[in-house]
Amino acid sequence: MENKIIAEGKTTNEAIENGLKILKVSKNNVNIKVLENEEKRSFFSILAPRVVKVELTLKEAENNEIKSENRNQKEKNIKNTIELADEDQTKAKENIEEFIKALIEKLPEDIKYSIKSDKNGLKVELTGEDIGYLIGYRGETLYAIQNILSSVAGKGIQNRVRVILDIEGYKNKREKTLEDLAKKVAYTVIKTKKPVKLEPMTAYERKIIHSILQENNKVETNSVGEEPHRRIVISLKNK
Repeated sequence: MENKIIAEGKTTNEAIENGLKILKVSKNNVNIKVLENEEKRSFFSILAPRVVKVELTLKEAENNEIKSENRNQKEKNIKNTIELADEDQTKAKENIEEFIKALIEKLPEDIKYSIKSDKNGLKVELTGEDIGYLIGYRGETLYAIQNILSSVAGKGIQNRVRVILDIEGYKNKREKTLEDLAKKVAYTVIKTKKPVKLEPMTAYERKIIHSILQENNKVETNSVGEEPHRRIVISLKNK
């Protein structure tokens, strides 16, 4: 059976129904894209027969394509990963330490930091009281600082330096929260047999949800929408 077809009809609904009959599936099992709408007809086509074209793609096939793309991207990222030489690790650590010292001197709180480096990059951790504002809503400020640290770390170094920042153990706490959320929503989806759309999340957080539910044989996860409003939909797997 084909995974993607183009169907026609006199109306959008008729075109969709024709496509569903060909695929022999219900509307919930496909993604629909209108290619030619009955309302978008030129002046010169008024006398021509009314035809609407829609593209129907099986969700399972689309998921497989996404998984394949993710796998290829992951392999690409592995190939592009460059291990840091000892001298680069030292230089990157010095760059970050200089920046962080200057930063915390301007802040009223007593903030402590630790920097660990290896061939894959650097891990930076900040600790202190009342420094939640450095994390921000859903970690927005934290990730902004992390991006800055990555740029700072690479100063004077030819290769890109990967920096992972955590503040007051936020990431571990957030991962636990997302894990509990994923399992709770999956249970709800299985019980009600209705899909649930989560609130917008960062790519990092969506990846956690996908990973947690990857081995669940009853539900599946899909990302929909555009950044920064991209979110995950958890639904029953097609049987």
